[in-house]
Amino acid sequence: MKDKLFVGEVAERFGCDERRAEILIFAVFQELRDRLTPVEAADVATRLPSSLRMLLMSLYYPGHEASSIDNCRFLEKVQRMVGLEDLHDAEAAVICVFRVLQEALESPTEVHGKARYVFSQLPNRLKELWLAAAGEELA
Repeated sequence: MKDKLFVGEVAERFGCDERRAEILIFAVFQELRDRLTPVEAADVATRLPSSLRMLLMSLYYPGHEASSIDNCRFLEKVQRMVGLEDLHDAEAAVICVFRVLQEALESPTEVHGKARYVFSQLPNRLKELWLAAAGEELA
């Protein structure tokens, strides 16, 4: 998936312009990347177009370790970084970006392809958002 297609798809699904979509993608990517091991984050990055790869890996530092975070804190960080009204809007933004990312990884569910590895590293509450993006529920 090309950069413009990814950004355009997020903009369309979230109902915003492309500049706002880029900000949403950056915020979600930064928080998601911090939940992944360095190897997994780098692997996901290689599957993205160049500008999206830069959004995912910007502010990354060598020696980074994956950190756990609860769902609410993840959403609060996205809400604050993007300037969204409330946590409901942040949740909608995260689900939107997760869905387009799953499509970019050619993994429409958590059990297929590359998305399975991302899913496996998420804390349970974030797994719920990942599954919501795929239209599924945590078993």
